[in-house]
Amino acid sequence: MRLGFAGTPRFSVPALEALADSEHAVQVVFTKPDRPAGRGRHVQVSPVKQRALELGLEVLEPATFKSPDTLDTLRALDLDALVVVAYGLILPPAALAAPRLGCFNIHASLLPRWRGAAPIQRALLAGDAVTGVTIMRMEAGLDTGPMLAVRAVDIEERDTGGSLHDRLAVLGAALLRETLDALARGQGLPETPQPEAGVTYAHKISKPEAEIDWRADVQEVLRKVRAFNPAPVAQTRWGAQQVRIWEAELAPATLAPATAPGAAAPPGTVIDAGQSGIDVTCGRGALRVTRLQLAGRKPMTAADILNSQRLAGASFSSP
Repeated sequence: MRLGFAGTPRFSVPALEALADSEHAVQVVFTKPDRPAGRGRHVQVSPVKQRALELGLEVLEPATFKSPDTLDTLRALDLDALVVVAYGLILPPAALAAPRLGCFNIHASLLPRWRGAAPIQRALLAGDAVTGVTIMRMEAGLDTGPMLAVRAVDIEERDTGGSLHDRLAVLGAALLRETLDALARGQGLPETPQPEAGVTYAHKISKPEAEIDWRADVQEVLRKVRAFNPAPVAQTRWGAQQVRIWEAELAPATLAPATAPGAAAPPGTVIDAGQSGIDVTCGRGALRVTRLQLAGRKPMTAADILNSQRLAGASFSSP
């Protein structure tokens, strides 16, 4: 088939690579325009653009798909299908109708659960045991289209936003290729409408959400640490200093609360600090912080931090 591809972040790259390695012909790659980012405001090329150029594919960077010129370009490509993976721009009905077979999307959840911008982080924050990827036909609604293929995976105990992102990106790429191969063979794939029951929305993550409230249950705090690694990273304050919490686990004070030292300490209190980690009380239970980052420093293990900082008895503040 003659395919177009639309994507921008790192999550999209495995799908682009899978299509470039397939029997299908990728005619063009759409990605969001280059933009300045970081402290130096240097112009950054999207991961999809960088990989597409390495693969020798044509790249287009329209600011919108609503302009007549962009729609004319899309129609002139005479595509069989357009694959959209975390593109970041809304496709109007005219664009969705341009390819012969329509537009298809990889969504990183088991729809209709976690429609929207941040399905991976929301699944972790909610404590879901299972997630996966869905291949759907795109329509005007937000992630509301009929489903062509679904594949589930367990969320592992130590999964982070980063590790789950990488697993789902690879899984989605493989499922996408299987789906398009079947369509190319003329194999009729059932398109299952999404059920009305069970719809949840994965709203975009905001930086204030990364603030740890030590008054919460330790499981809630731990889910936040996992979900927000590698971005925006769970954070707290130690006096006037911002501290980012990269990795943590349940502390012995949670696993054996009857014998826990400092059980009556206020939430946010460091009740133990040693080579294994820094134990902090929560509203219920205690969190063992194993990797953290002080302001102006690189992320370090708790053991390395304790070589230069005395944290026993310190207090982290809640928002």
